[in-house]
Amino acid sequence: MTTGLPISRNTSGAGEIRVSMGQKLKTTPVFETYWRFAAKRQDLFMRRVKGEPLPWTDDPVLAAHRFTNVYRASDRVSQYLIANVIYRGSKTGEEIFFRTLLFKIFNRIETWEELTARVGPPSWKTFHFERYARVLDAMLARGERVYSAAYIMPSPRLGNVRKHRNHLRLLEYMMRDGAPRRLAKARSLRELFELLRTYPSLGDFLAFQYSIDLNYSDLTDFSEMEFVVAGPGARDGIRKCFSDTAELTDAEVIRLVAERAQAEFDRLGLSFQTLWGRPLQLIDCQNLFCEVGKYARVTHPEIKGQLGRTRIKQRFTPRTTPIPQWYPPKWGLRIHVEPCGAFRQTPSQRQ
Repeated sequence: MTTGLPISRNTSGAGEIRVSMGQKLKTTPVFETYWRFAAKRQDLFMRRVKGEPLPWTDDPVLAAHRFTNVYRASDRVSQYLIANVIYRGSKTGEEIFFRTLLFKIFNRIETWEELTARVGPPSWKTFHFERYARVLDAMLARGERVYSAAYIMPSPRLGNVRKHRNHLRLLEYMMRDGAPRRLAKARSLRELFELLRTYPSLGDFLAFQYSIDLNYSDLTDFSEMEFVVAGPGARDGIRKCFSDTAELTDAEVIRLVAERAQAEFDRLGLSFQTLWGRPLQLIDCQNLFCEVGKYARVTHPEIKGQLGRTRIKQRFTPRTTPIPQWYPPKWGLRIHVEPCGAFRQTPSQRQ
């Protein structure tokens, strides 16, 4: 697909984007907000990473409400997964797969740390279903959450009444089915997604998210510009950004936006801080559609999406301590932050 710059735009911010074969996507004012939001949210992130004092933004919506980072890998849970789960422990493909999926099924740092405290470092070699299940049973009995609220986790039907027990059985089934070995033979991110999609309760969205998580490891090394799946939130954001998508699929719209990102920042006179040289990837643009869909509930209440929501529920609570960053070493990012919170991804971290 080839794209050009918007060929017309009125004072309301609505306009058109010309694509191949004469197709034209019609944008709404939220499309410009998408790029302004991305620049402001990334600026807030960089200010926080540097340990700069509050306020980190003059945008009242960003200051009051919680939004995920522009780059998916920068979010707190992804950072924990990369630094403390994927790259800590046995480097065998079987163990990396087991740790990654165990963490992501629950997607909650506190759950992982409780399991680690009670059963030792999680490992397929020492996995025992009842030991793990009883730890989660006890958490629920104390009134603690086991799952993150980030994803809706459907329960696989694998013979247990409690959802968390079914999920442990699912992971056990995947391991015994040779999923790590089959994953290692995948020739693309799409093949990895299609492999995960064959397992019970893993729909398109979760299978894609898990594919991205596994691709942070050294098990695979596929480009994040290769393949994308739009989740419900992203689809909502796309409908708010475009009044007409010229019959392009949601994945095609996300690719179009990712490929024209720098041109849009330039057109709007925005200075966008990349992730230490890493441009926006398809997964990041997918997430941005989800987040701008939420942001538009307040900034563009007149423009309705698919979800019909009118409020942003989560409030932003700033943490003022600098936050060291750790990314997949294979990305080759040269992280250096100064002067407020100087740190870099050191050679020892890249082992």
